[in-house]
Amino acid sequence: MLRGMARKTRIAIVGAGNLGAALAVSLHAAGYVIDAIISRAGGKSRARAVALGRRLGVPVLGDLSGSRANVVWFCVPDSAIGAVARATSQAFEWKGKVALHSSGTLTSDELGSLRRRGAKVASVHPLMTFVRGSRPDLNGVSFAIEGDTLAVRAARGIVKGLGGHSYAIRKKDKAAYHAWGTFASPLVTALLATTERVAVAAGAKPTEVAQRMMPILRQTLANYEKVGAAAGFSGPIVRGDVETVRRHLRSLRRVPAAREVYVALASAALQYLPTKDRRSLKRLLDSSRD
Repeated sequence: MLRGMARKTRIAIVGAGNLGAALAVSLHAAGYVIDAIISRAGGKSRARAVALGRRLGVPVLGDLSGSRANVVWFCVPDSAIGAVARATSQAFEWKGKVALHSSGTLTSDELGSLRRRGAKVASVHPLMTFVRGSRPDLNGVSFAIEGDTLAVRAARGIVKGLGGHSYAIRKKDKAAYHAWGTFASPLVTALLATTERVAVAAGAKPTEVAQRMMPILRQTLANYEKVGAAAGFSGPIVRGDVETVRRHLRSLRRVPAAREVYVALASAALQYLPTKDRRSLKRLLDSSRD
């Protein structure tokens, strides 16, 4: 950290969306001083910022001019990070301060305008999902960090205070890293949404699908955590049961989008997971694309 920062870290959160709110709550609970929530005037985002500020007992400001923060954490959409940073570059004394953003794909260079004003900058991305109505615990969460040495050191200290784990990432790897995160959560959600359509095609009531699926979903994740993907893989593909897979594909003609997902995931299983009669399964899956 910068000189003295370990003893008196004051953090300003720019943006009060799902990520910004979750960070602010976790930082506050971990004993960090939230100097201010920064949010532009008007609109739903300001209302969310006011509610968050009231909950934490911290001021909500329209810009950084009234802030005494020594760490500023930008929690705005990726497309806005550069513009918001440039807009604040003249309204705040950046020399000796740390500026962070939490984009999974963009590098610390997105805060270059603040670096030129004397700030040390880093990107700090938690491998976690943030949605409205849910505030995940950041204890145990992995944070990928890259940037200026002093900013990285400060970020690592903050992440440790949150109970998280810090990992270095190269700038050139950030897009692949974010794709990994997308597979781990948003695309899993897309798979669950697809699974719901198949359940309805099988005669399940839409209102019952989630409840009926939860036991097998929980056990699948528990198996993955305990024994890994290969040992936790079950079903007709691992057994090389070509006829069952053929019946699946036939039935899924009623749900074409789900059929495409099935073929893609089954093909991935043939590449990455243990299976029997791999050659016959591959021929069946290839022919299903015709």
